[in-house]
Amino acid sequence: MREIIFIVEESPEGGYTAKALGVSIFTEAETIEEMRKQVVDAVKCHFDDEEQRIIRLHIVREEVLAA
Repeated sequence: MREIIFIVEESPEGGYTAKALGVSIFTEAETIEEMRKQVVDAVKCHFDDEEQRIIRLHIVREEVLAA
């Protein structure tokens, strides 16, 4: 797998969570900057080879408005 896509969402407890599509990788971070480092580390830990992969972060933000 050369490309890993993560869905990144704001956590109700604060911070962010990220879940990879098609691969069992999940990580958490307090900031988006920290999340970038966390997903790279998580992907390297998940795969034992030296193959380089493209990581895409799909950041989902939900807003609720009252009218």
